[in-house]
Amino acid sequence: MSKTILQVNFQYSFPLAELHALINGAAEPIAQTDGLLWKVWLLNEEQRTSGGIYLFANERAAQAYADGPILSKLQQHPAISGFSARLFGIVEEASKVTRAPL
Repeated sequence: MSKTILQVNFQYSFPLAELHALINGAAEPIAQTDGLLWKVWLLNEEQRTSGGIYLFANERAAQAYADGPILSKLQQHPAISGFSARLFGIVEEASKVTRAPL
């Protein structure tokens, strides 16, 4: 199985400090996720949008995380809207040329 990207995006309607608290509380549990190689946290303060780009060892691990309790809890937050989670394969040769951390 090949490495898989998971892209998560959402809008938030609470103060930025609350978002940072949410992120800081989630970082360690996310880091312990089976099959997760890395995650980059995303934030656009102006558009009140956040999310992440994750690299998983394989599609099975990425799908398990996407269907799991961490993202489920996030989707249920009353101040979170526009949630999306999408899986992508990787074009490895071109990604290596552009120095992707694979």
